[in-house]
Amino acid sequence: MEPAIQQVVAALEPFTGYIYPNEYYLQWELLIVLYPYLTGLVAGAFILASLERVFHVKALLPVYRLALLSALAFLIAAPLPLMSHLGHPERAWEMLVTPHTTSAMAMFGFVYAWYLLVVLLLEIWFDYRVDIIKLSNEKTGFMKLVYKVLTLGTTDVSPEAVKFDDKVGKFITVVGIPSAFMLHGYVGFIFGSIKANPWWSSVLMPVVFLFSAIVSGMAMVMLIYMVTSWVRWKTIDMACVNKLAEFLIYVMLVDFTLEFLDFIHRLYESEESIQILSQLITDRLFISLILLQVLMGGLVPLVGLLVARFGKFPDEMRKMFYFVCGVLIQVGIFSMRWNVVIGGQMFSKSLRGLTVYKVHLLGLEGLLMAIVLLVLPLVVLAVLLKLLPPWLAEKQEQKTA
Repeated sequence: MEPAIQQVVAALEPFTGYIYPNEYYLQWELLIVLYPYLTGLVAGAFILASLERVFHVKALLPVYRLALLSALAFLIAAPLPLMSHLGHPERAWEMLVTPHTTSAMAMFGFVYAWYLLVVLLLEIWFDYRVDIIKLSNEKTGFMKLVYKVLTLGTTDVSPEAVKFDDKVGKFITVVGIPSAFMLHGYVGFIFGSIKANPWWSSVLMPVVFLFSAIVSGMAMVMLIYMVTSWVRWKTIDMACVNKLAEFLIYVMLVDFTLEFLDFIHRLYESEESIQILSQLITDRLFISLILLQVLMGGLVPLVGLLVARFGKFPDEMRKMFYFVCGVLIQVGIFSMRWNVVIGGQMFSKSLRGLTVYKVHLLGLEGLLMAIVLLVLPLVVLAVLLKLLPPWLAEKQEQKTA
């Protein structure tokens, strides 16, 4: 019996305090971390596009269409982590035909359908309509048929029709801004409304999720723009990335302030859960929260963006700063999602013990599946960039110039 007892003791060694048997294993794992990260990229990319379309920030014109296509690519992949987590993804359609209106998770299906069909696809179609008509006349073979289908039977490229497209597109963008807030804000609402969990229960949770989403989406579009420019051997528009860096600095300051305010509020209240939460931060989440989220993914890129934007550096060094800061921001935001989802399940309901979580390599909740779901939207984006090149507008501007 001694070897068996030693195995049991070794298995229980990572656990501290008092843990109920049903709290050994986490119910929401890596895929549920991935879900709010992907939806955040969608919301952030769309907000970035709206800055040019609605608020007329002309410096961001080179990334306007790229931001729309990026939002669409990530939106297509966003529900896949949830569907994989279900175990029976073929049942997902039942959420739409048998709606449960009192469930925030069930309502995601309607929010997703609205944002995909009414907001993103319509805005992209109106923005690309004239280009699609021209491509349908220029292409041959199968691609000609594809673009003919995408025209939806329209052939009018008159100035009046183009002006109408612009008005409708701007209206859809205005409608899409609160829709983007709702798409990702509801994720924070789900966590913030769980009163029984002191790590999640906070009125600031939806707002924190929303601003962190804007940060991650803007940084991701900046990274994609720089990479696609390097691949195409095109010069990066420094006015564009400088303006992007400025907006990133502003939003990061707001996001960092909100998270710090939430922390101070919890510390000031000092409820009965403060001891276990302090132990959670200093023990289980020290690397992911203090090192990755706050330092490496928060303060370092914020200082780096400030130095690169307002310091006197050559453009090449400035680009390097922006790229590294963009990568670090993704690390920080993903760590924030990890700390919320995983961290909120690592302490006992009795508030007297901590459990552990180890990522598995294989399986529906494994690391390999997560990597596939992270790469998939980039593959979808590559297809969209091939089908609807966002730099068609650049060529037209060069011809008119």
